[in-house]
Amino acid sequence: MAETRWLDEQEMAAWRGFVAASNLVARRLEQQLKDEAGLSHPQYEILVHLSAAPERAMRMTELADRLITSKSGLTYQVAQLEKAGLVGRRSCASDVRGVFAYLTDEGMALLRQAAPGHVAAVREALIDVLDREQLAVLADALGEVASRLR
Repeated sequence: MAETRWLDEQEMAAWRGFVAASNLVARRLEQQLKDEAGLSHPQYEILVHLSAAPERAMRMTELADRLITSKSGLTYQVAQLEKAGLVGRRSCASDVRGVFAYLTDEGMALLRQAAPGHVAAVREALIDVLDREQLAVLADALGEVASRLR
């Protein structure tokens, strides 16, 4: 059995900083979206991804992959958005098992309304706290982590 490689002081500081910052940023953004748009962060991200897709539609499996979530978790969130009239679902003409989610006009309008406040919150919580060099290091480092875990 391999010996445990315990974290040294620098590694522990990096880990603790990451955990604290990621939780605090996520909490702040979740609250801002709930207060200003009545959306959860995952719901907002669904609207963003659909708005950028051709014809504002995407297969549910692809959307789940992009959002890094389970199909069942995505199905729940899309159902909530569908009840609110922000998203719809339709069958795939070429694959009977395939389902597309699409952004409604109401969903697009809410996204346009919510985006400025969300971007301001992202800036306040993370982007404007760091200088350009720190942002580059952060993007590179977290990109590497995401790449390895995918």
